[in-house]
Amino acid sequence: MQNFTFSNPTKIVFGEGQIKELANLIPANARILLTYGGGSIKKNGVYEQVVKALEGKTWFEFSGIEPNPHYETLMKAVELVKQEKIDFLLPVGGGSVIDGTKLIAAAVNFDGEPWDIMAKNQPFFGALPIGCVLTLPATGTESNGNSVITKAATHEKLAFGSPLVYPQFAILDPTTTYSLPPRQMANGAVDAFVHIMEQYLTYPVDAKVQDRFAEGLLMTLIEEGPRSLKEPTNYAVRANVMWAATMALNGLIGVGVPQDWATHMIGHELTAMHGLDHAQTLAVVLPAVMQHQREKKRAKLLQYGRRVWNLNHTDEDALIDAAIDATKNFFEEMGTPTTLSGYGVGRESIPKLVDMLVKHNLLALGEHGAITPEVSREILELAA
Repeated sequence: MQNFTFSNPTKIVFGEGQIKELANLIPANARILLTYGGGSIKKNGVYEQVVKALEGKTWFEFSGIEPNPHYETLMKAVELVKQEKIDFLLPVGGGSVIDGTKLIAAAVNFDGEPWDIMAKNQPFFGALPIGCVLTLPATGTESNGNSVITKAATHEKLAFGSPLVYPQFAILDPTTTYSLPPRQMANGAVDAFVHIMEQYLTYPVDAKVQDRFAEGLLMTLIEEGPRSLKEPTNYAVRANVMWAATMALNGLIGVGVPQDWATHMIGHELTAMHGLDHAQTLAVVLPAVMQHQREKKRAKLLQYGRRVWNLNHTDEDALIDAAIDATKNFFEEMGTPTTLSGYGVGRESIPKLVDMLVKHNLLALGEHGAITPEVSREILELAA
């Protein structure tokens, strides 16, 4: 196991009816900006619960944050924050709303063009405090310091991360997911699954706790993901998926182990260029990464196949093939195709996608830094 330092400052408030706790979690004298997306929270009762919990507090609202949050939209929110002297941010929604609000928090006191926080890794200071209400389990952003932002004008999708934008608290009420369209619930389970895989499917470092924890989370999503689509109001199922998605990327399973975020980095370019849902790109890219990198990942692929899928082939290559097929079948069962052609994206897009990886200096991806632009091209060809 590698050396690590671990801290997660986010308080999790989990369970049905917990939105009312906002009244106690936000300082009484705070000037609050409630941020949300397209307005679904006004149709499922979540907005009303939030408004009731904020009674007696000073608050404003900003809506319209996109599923892949647009930099241009978020800068309008920054202006509102400055205008109204906001000092606490409250995103209510899925990962995109929370990600976008993290940039708002970072940008308010940033001296310069805030896009440089992502594009040039510029440091920032004095981020506004954030607390969130999660309504779509997927990204884990409710309890980490990561964010991914899209610049619509240039079709770019870039990430930043900082301890300064960890939410102070996250309210997770599984009943808020009951009204989600099946595609969004499926996306969330697939996204969480791939997050786990990118921290697990590298090479062994005898990190037994992290390995077993990751395997348990994967098995939970395999069991409960399809059930969440068939039984949309089963509280136990939704609760398990929601908690698994949070645990997938709150930092715990990734400590002391090598990680491989190539699938995410390549996937971001697909979303930016073709508008695919984030999870859809992951379902396309991960099996191709597994296939292309099978020799480098051999030991962990065998462990994954045996422990997670209970495969018992005596021939190792056959077992790896079966593990990759099982992964693809799980994504397909969740209604998420696993090829570019499944989304109408042709091979002619691949050179431009590789060019964008080069532009964003993504030249040495993977746990060994060996996934060059040429290797990324080969992975995309496998995914076609």
